[in-house]
Amino acid sequence: MLAVAGTPRLTPGLRPGSVPHLTPGPTDRQYWLDVLTRLAHPVLTNLAEGRLRQRMPVEIAPAGNPERRDYAHLEAVGRLLTGIAPWLELGGDATPEGEQRQRYADLARRGLRAATDPHSPDFLNFARGRQPLVDAAFLAHAIVRAPRELWQRLDGETQHNVVSALKSTRGIRPSLSNWLMFSAMIETALSMTGEEWDRGRVDYALTQHEQWYKGDGVYGDGPSFHWDYYNSFVIHPMLLDVLRLVGATAPEWQRLTDPVVRRARRYAAIQERLISPEGTFPPIGRSLAYRFGAFQLLAQVALRRQLPEGVTPAQVRCGLTAVIRRMIEAPGTFDAQGWLTIGFCGHQPGIGEGYISTGSAYLCAAGLLPLGLPATDEFWSTAPADWTARKVWSGQDATLDHAI
Repeated sequence: MLAVAGTPRLTPGLRPGSVPHLTPGPTDRQYWLDVLTRLAHPVLTNLAEGRLRQRMPVEIAPAGNPERRDYAHLEAVGRLLTGIAPWLELGGDATPEGEQRQRYADLARRGLRAATDPHSPDFLNFARGRQPLVDAAFLAHAIVRAPRELWQRLDGETQHNVVSALKSTRGIRPSLSNWLMFSAMIETALSMTGEEWDRGRVDYALTQHEQWYKGDGVYGDGPSFHWDYYNSFVIHPMLLDVLRLVGATAPEWQRLTDPVVRRARRYAAIQERLISPEGTFPPIGRSLAYRFGAFQLLAQVALRRQLPEGVTPAQVRCGLTAVIRRMIEAPGTFDAQGWLTIGFCGHQPGIGEGYISTGSAYLCAAGLLPLGLPATDEFWSTAPADWTARKVWSGQDATLDHAI
């Protein structure tokens, strides 16, 4: 169980109706770093040694198919890196945290070499089945978020292998859903690396999602609305970064940028209000085993310093910290060897869909994106603050909520 010396801790047995302690900003960052370490260490150290396949246990949800074992390792790598990439991109320095970043960035680069080398025992599956499109896209998103540490500082052979791995997913046809963003993200990463890229795949994803926009910051997952967290798991975060990198290359894409940002900020405002006074949120929809990865969009908008009006960095930091504590500290979240288990709050195999395995669960790392802000940023340095639900349920005044 994670704890920081001298810091009030939200215990797993928190009784209903009680509220978590607010802790000082610097301590919150240290807590998040401890969570990052606990998630990243087993994945990156074993991958860097070429032993991830050998050592990572693969738990499959009861409804799952045994073939999920062939996807789990790329799932763990891509999803972990997409969450910690902005932190890695801060680079090494002489501080303890800076030295830790340097070590983990080096492990990540060694891991990418092992993961994409066809002769490596940890050469990962980028082309068999359909699932590799998803997690190659998360890996591509990580590279987009940390271009210096996860691309420019790779050796030439590894760069070549990464490009080959990403291109090998082009044979996988995405379904008419959020999966279109996976193809678009891979092509966006290829454009960033200077490779030839398929503008048609990006255009199709952007055009379809524009048609699927339902209003008030919410997209359909395909033509239909789904009441789940896929607007945050995939849609908004990838739309933001695809347009950030390639939006200026076409007038019709450039015109989408402002509306897409405005919608993302609205969805971030909704997400902040979903955090209860107790640090919980509704277990709605599929893929709940991604835990606090459900807040990737709120975390990314904070990272971009584009929080909506009336939502302060401090209240987001404190709200997310409360959620992370509730989930990370639940008994059974990790197995005896320190690997994530399937569950929402603890070990709950029955909450996993047929596509959920150990590797899937590492998308929770996407909730840690604000660690890419320096420790001096106001997100970390300002005094603790109540988030919206905590304010209103304790009788404090709060800002109005408006649709867009």
